Amino acid sequence: AQSSEGTWEKLSQVAVKGAEYDSRERQPHPKYLKGTRVDLLNYINMLLDNRQKSKLIWLHGTVGVGKSAVAFTVAERMRGLKVTERTNNEMRLAGTFFFSRKHTKRSTTGYFFATLAYQLARNFPSVREEVNRAIREHPALLDPDTSLRDQMEALFLRPLWML
Repeated sequence: AQSSEGTWEKLSQVAVKGAEYDSRERQPHPKYLKGTRVDLLNYINMLLDNRQKSKLIWLHGTVGVGKSAVAFTVAERMRGLKVTERTNNEMRLAGTFFFSRKHTKRSTTGYFFATLAYQLARNFPSVREEVNRAIREHPALLDPDTSLRDQMEALFLRPLWML
């Protein structure tokens, strides 16, 4: 049987660090003009602060309208917030993946769920063993050609259910 450390090491090698919101690869981080995007940010923050329902927020628009700047700002805010008052090490940011046409591993969905799983387990230590178990049972989950549905269920949804 493979150790959790070995599984964690494999996941950390596959995860695309440049896809994280605050990676050096993405510097300078996108910003928007002060006073702009206020309504949109307030709306997104209101949705995220309502903990009654789980949410997926899909930002879309043409090139250059500020999607990355808004996503960066929201991710930065969520990283600064704790899940509960009692929680010291678990923040509200599960993970981020910023796609890029310029970077091979960030231009495809092949590493998407492995990267999110790595961040999720790093940001929420309570789910790390579930992520490690999934990889030990199905090592092919780390292959970028594995079914996205299989990756999503095993590496992301099941660990989220553990929270």
